[in-house]
Amino acid sequence: MKTSDGKKREGRTLIWVGALILATLGLAGCSENDRPLESPVRFEGNIFGSFYQVTLMDPLTQGQAREIEEGFLAELESVDQAMSTYRDDSELVAFNEAPLGEWQPLSNELIEVLAISQSVAEASDGAFDVTVGGLVNLWSFGPGARPETIPSEEALAEQLAQIGFDSVEVDTQNMQARRTRDVFVDLSGVAKGHGTDRVAAYLDQQGMEHYLVNLGGDIIARGFRDEDEQTPWRIGIEVPEDGQQRAQHIIPLENISVATSGDYRNYFEADGERFSHTIDPRTGRPVSHSLASVSMFHPSNAWADAWATALMVLGDEEAMQTALDNNLKVVLLLRNGEAWRSIASPEFVNRFGEELVNELGIEQLQTTASVGPLGIGE
Repeated sequence: MKTSDGKKREGRTLIWVGALILATLGLAGCSENDRPLESPVRFEGNIFGSFYQVTLMDPLTQGQAREIEEGFLAELESVDQAMSTYRDDSELVAFNEAPLGEWQPLSNELIEVLAISQSVAEASDGAFDVTVGGLVNLWSFGPGARPETIPSEEALAEQLAQIGFDSVEVDTQNMQARRTRDVFVDLSGVAKGHGTDRVAAYLDQQGMEHYLVNLGGDIIARGFRDEDEQTPWRIGIEVPEDGQQRAQHIIPLENISVATSGDYRNYFEADGERFSHTIDPRTGRPVSHSLASVSMFHPSNAWADAWATALMVLGDEEAMQTALDNNLKVVLLLRNGEAWRSIASPEFVNRFGEELVNELGIEQLQTTASVGPLGIGE
């Protein structure tokens, strides 16, 4: 759900390719559904044009595992039904086709995601914008063919005049929203995070205490991957080297989510210049700065998803200032010549501990006046 355009699209619907990886089953004489599964139990498949991986450490029978898989896939189907721009029957497509200026009653989850999107848009001065799809397509990062030349100034100006998060109004009290200009709302930058939250909420309702949900790189961890040893789940913050991804830092996760936005996986080159898929809604152009990725940690993955995108647009200086202003837990990965430089916000240090941050070699943002660029002690 990351790429977007301003038209209805055909042929892309929710795809479930569930593969429940079952361990060796032991007990003879009991029914198939009652047979216990060896921990961990993993579910894997394709969804939203990406993948899902759900790993459960709690004891389960085969029947329980089957019910859980059906349950969380139903949650994801609900998200797709509400927010897909690829299916004609989605609630979001209906909203985009509704008359301008008229309030439309919407589901709780669509209102929630629109409200998150607008909140991050306002806090980031428009760096996050759910109406940016036209610009994404103009720069050929949508489903259309890539142009041979970069967009003209006239085409950029035309698209910029058509977008803007201020053209969407959300009334959370009355559960309604409206478009005041003819924009196409695309929730690709937050819907996957919301889907991750929904899966986690469902697992919580089923009494699961130890699990890891990974929906296309958006991750939520609960409990431990080894309860007896109190071993936390771990995720890697990657750097691109020689066309491959390598974990620069391994971060332990416990009862928190993380979303990462980066510019190194989707880009094109023209006239000797590199153009990132991350488009700045304020300028209409791909971002051009030293910030390679943003890893945002938050209890809600929808919030983490939206904020990671916004900070990636803002670039290193503005991103860290915004993180400070909004008390965000974030790690920025910057290009530093041929090397890489990692910087953690104070809230990240408070959450994960100074000892771990120092052990990982992540620099800490200083808040005193006698510091160098980005507030990092020179």
